[in-house]
Amino acid sequence: MKKILNAAFAAIATLYAANSCFAIGPADYVYTPIVEEGEKEIDFKFGTTKPKKESRESAASLGFGYGLTDYWFSEVYVKYKRENADGRGQASFFDAFEWENKFQLTTQGENFIDLGLILEIERPQDRREGLEVRFGPLLQKEFGKTQLNLNILLERNYHAAESNPLRLSYQWQAKYRLHKEFEFGAQGFGEFGAWNHFAPRSDQRHLAGPAIFGKLGLGGRNAITYNLAFLTDLGDKPHSKTLRTQVEYEF
Repeated sequence: MKKILNAAFAAIATLYAANSCFAIGPADYVYTPIVEEGEKEIDFKFGTTKPKKESRESAASLGFGYGLTDYWFSEVYVKYKRENADGRGQASFFDAFEWENKFQLTTQGENFIDLGLILEIERPQDRREGLEVRFGPLLQKEFGKTQLNLNILLERNYHAAESNPLRLSYQWQAKYRLHKEFEFGAQGFGEFGAWNHFAPRSDQRHLAGPAIFGKLGLGGRNAITYNLAFLTDLGDKPHSKTLRTQVEYEF
């Protein structure tokens, strides 16, 4: 584990010093820090957003992930977008490949907070965007049937055509485990701008809204998990509604 963590932190240090203007995508989801060794999953995500007075944008991804160890989960995605194509109506197109690595840094339930680390590298179809990189700590706390998550993320494009700052964003989630098959709560996503000089409030973006979750057992390790959220822009002038969902087949 020590070698893996050293490699992860070394990669982060290198990327931090490099030259992404990550935006919150309609198919973004809330990371959680827990890893299960040997678990395989097929992961589908979809989201659609409609800014006020602008055309609708949708995104989807399909991934395959595997729990390599009891602390390292790795997943690869193919991502697609659907948006207005130069006034010719909606068009779908391949957007990017993505490689996501999640590291569980503490044993679940043994400390006040469960801690993890995410390192995500994306190669967009548009090579001018360089390599999109996202990394940061994943925090989780449970109180009985209530689970709280908070992720603080740093984002940047490496070798992009245009210089861009290291940006700060966040994710949060709260849910109540009413039943394994049905849980309810809320999710939120936000961007502040450059990590050391926040953008004006009007240029930041903060989304939040109700969410539902669940896990349907299929026998053995086989299961389908899902979550669905309806997010509203919380800016001074609300301008978008986002519907996002994630469905995983675990085996």
